Amino acid sequence: MTIEYDQLPANPANFVALTPLSFLQRTADIYPQREALIYNQRRYTWSQVRSRCTRIASSLVARGIGKNDTVSVFAFNTPEIFESHFSIPMAGAVLNTINTRLDAATVAYIIDHGESRLFIVDRQLWPVLQKALETTELKPEVIIIDDPDATEKPALPDDIEYGFYEDLVDRGDDTFKWRTPEDEWQALSLNYTSGTTGLPKGVVYHHRGSYLMTMGTIVSWDIPQHPRYLYTVPMFHCNGWGHAWTMTAVAGTIVCIRAFSPKLLFDLVEEHKITHFGGAPIILNMLANAPRSDQKQFGRTIKVMTAGAPPPAKVLESMNQFGFDIMHVYGLTETYGHILQAAPQESWAAQSIAAQAELKSRQGIRFAMTEEVDVINTETGEAVPWDSETIGEIVIRGNTTMKGYLKDPEATAKALRNNWLYSGDLAVIHADGYIQVKDRAKDIIISGGENISSVEIESVLYKHPSVGDAAVVAMPDEKWGEVPCAFVELKTGVEATETELIDFCADNMARFKRPKKVVFGELPKTATGKIQKNLLREKAKALKENI
Repeated sequence: MTIEYDQLPANPANFVALTPLSFLQRTADIYPQREALIYNQRRYTWSQVRSRCTRIASSLVARGIGKNDTVSVFAFNTPEIFESHFSIPMAGAVLNTINTRLDAATVAYIIDHGESRLFIVDRQLWPVLQKALETTELKPEVIIIDDPDATEKPALPDDIEYGFYEDLVDRGDDTFKWRTPEDEWQALSLNYTSGTTGLPKGVVYHHRGSYLMTMGTIVSWDIPQHPRYLYTVPMFHCNGWGHAWTMTAVAGTIVCIRAFSPKLLFDLVEEHKITHFGGAPIILNMLANAPRSDQKQFGRTIKVMTAGAPPPAKVLESMNQFGFDIMHVYGLTETYGHILQAAPQESWAAQSIAAQAELKSRQGIRFAMTEEVDVINTETGEAVPWDSETIGEIVIRGNTTMKGYLKDPEATAKALRNNWLYSGDLAVIHADGYIQVKDRAKDIIISGGENISSVEIESVLYKHPSVGDAAVVAMPDEKWGEVPCAFVELKTGVEATETELIDFCADNMARFKRPKKVVFGELPKTATGKIQKNLLREKAKALKENI
């Protein structure tokens, strides 16, 4: 006889849809007077944050905004974009944060593609939105964030109606009942990819995924109650790696930083006794290369999460001087952010600082909330051996995988197939099970039939004392098909020659992998600090054509 376990039904007493909104309710209940947000002279407690978000949500609903309506936010890391991570989904709507460095044409595309109903914009960014609205089919209501600390304050429009962000708060209802999701699969946010090779794709997150991302981050980063977090990660990027919800869950204090500079970061870490912050490897490199007068050494440990590109071991090694304990993580926009971590092992402590940095530079093992990650041969579908050499593609399965790409079933089917999310990143697995990215599939250099990792060459270049930033791409070659071409940004006040760097690479790696050309100059970067290799590939192609 089979016991009928499945006959016990789910009901509201034993099954509640997961949502990160619940973290704000709990934290404001337990720690109402604890400091939540700090931004220059502005300070809010958790009780005040909840009240402000509730009022904003009620104002949105009063405008007819509800389930599955898109509300766009085009803003810097100020309290308004933090609050939007709660207030917009409290109204049942979908949060769409937009990269502050996008051009007007791309912003216009996002407005129409995402069907934005309401657009919240920092006053400094109004000129970009104004130009975008000249070509959009949709004309969303415009709400201005009039930040007194903005460095630029362009004139406001006189040809369209608009409102102010603080009016949403002042005219809202503090007794409004939040519209939490009945189904945790309900869309929570819409994040657009960088679109470096075409129009950006709209990645859709659900409430369940962001809730579990929060819990996994707390466990995997070993976050205690009441951390003091400096929000250097742009909140438009993967919802700021989900840390708005994470830091709320642990009743942290969040310090907002409108525009990054190394000196400002060092000063804020000292002033506010920061315990945690995050940033791309380029941010760490900027800290390491900042003028000595701007740098500060701290007599305590500050936990730092880095992601966005494989970090050179030399950069990680340099962080020890400040007291920064770096945890390297890996993820995609399509996975809500980080899903792998270079979790340190006790045995690493016996290694030299340089050796530990090499170990920490790997992408690592899966986060607590990530079900499965593997590296597979894309032709056979079989997992690659753990031999540190066999290259395959990283594939992911779990609850922090996107719902799909908005209005793009073909791209969704291509990314989500064979019960995996295909990342497009090429990697190996080491004997200890740690994954290490070797390249993006599109960045691998195939020279004379040999696969050359651009990341490997970059890591060697970063060891040269004159190199500040480096990126390597393929350059067409009549004999070899393509060869490595390095673009290098030197540190301030130092010099190096092309021959010197090529010889340095030849002395520190297999000679056939060394770059055949080195180009000096400032490297193009995205708002999140990623070097724009697509632009460098075009430059390398043009260089070859002009030779």
